[in-house]
Amino acid sequence: MNENLQASSDEAIVKRVQDGDVNAYNILVIKYQHKVIQVVSKFLGNSADVNDVAQEAFIKAYKAINSFRGESSFYTWLYRIVVNAAKTFLESNSKHKYNVDVDSEEFQSIDEQGVLASKDTPDRIIESQELQQVILKAMNELPEELRQAITLREVEGMSYEDIAVVLKVPVGTVRSRIFRAREFIEARMSKFAGR
Repeated sequence: MNENLQASSDEAIVKRVQDGDVNAYNILVIKYQHKVIQVVSKFLGNSADVNDVAQEAFIKAYKAINSFRGESSFYTWLYRIVVNAAKTFLESNSKHKYNVDVDSEEFQSIDEQGVLASKDTPDRIIESQELQQVILKAMNELPEELRQAITLREVEGMSYEDIAVVLKVPVGTVRSRIFRAREFIEARMSKFAGR
């Protein structure tokens, strides 16, 4: 129910922007800037260009706002623009080609939160951090189409239907890609557990 309220409030704000209320767009930027930066970071790693690409994505979204029809949530629509902006940047700066930095602050903060929330022994903490590295490495080794699907599902928490909209593929294809990605990651985790 909360998601529906969020979606309807987003749509109301978008309608205001479409009706010429430029300042209303700032509400959407403030609301989603953290998520957008996280998404861009997944493509660019710990790059100094993350904020520029995020800003570029918001500008593109603003210019295209009249094409938003409410067929998906505003965030799903925005997400597609953000991913395209990140890919365009990577293609024009091929030295960054899908360079995901597992030592980036984003991943370190995940580790720190895990340690702070954990009452495990130091050995268990180190083992769980090593397992996180195995999972991240496995994610990075996935083919692009599988990595996108599993990231949207597990990191972004999107529904299969929203993922299908973002990736422009049938829901069955989304399910298949996520299944294959999970199989690949679980195989790597099993190897780690049996080392």
